[in-house]
Amino acid sequence: MNGIARRVISSCFLVSIGGTSFAGELPPATQGQTVYVPVYSEVLYGNADNYGKPDKWQLSAMLSIRNTDPKNALTVRSIRYYDTAGTLIREYPAGNTVGPLATVEVFVEHKDKSGGSGANFLVVWEATKPINAPIIETVHTYFFGTRSVAFTSSGQPLHVEDR
Repeated sequence: MNGIARRVISSCFLVSIGGTSFAGELPPATQGQTVYVPVYSEVLYGNADNYGKPDKWQLSAMLSIRNTDPKNALTVRSIRYYDTAGTLIREYPAGNTVGPLATVEVFVEHKDKSGGSGANFLVVWEATKPINAPIIETVHTYFFGTRSVAFTSSGQPLHVEDR
């Protein structure tokens, strides 16, 4: 077999799951929110084995909090990571000030199996006056060997009495 015939074929899967806003629509300015962000730290795939369970891929996840306001900072009051059952796994350091057009990130390693397929972050942020709401999303990745997966999940603001 020559070198061309032995070429390794790499697969790549890229999906973007966006929000519902379209260009031209301006969401209202806000002074703070509690945002639910899905995390897929584990993805099931393939067919069930002899025990009735499909295979699993462990993914890394990066939470990204992007301040979209060009003039005003926001403060991240809390970042909590929950597992599939809704149990708090850990709380990340809070009080981060995110300057105008700046970003803060939190990373969950692919070897961290604590979240499961239905993990999530709850992010609470506030500002001193109404500003453009930040973009809060997770980027999920798996890059090993010839298999690659990358996709995003958008945060969803929640109605919460007490932040």
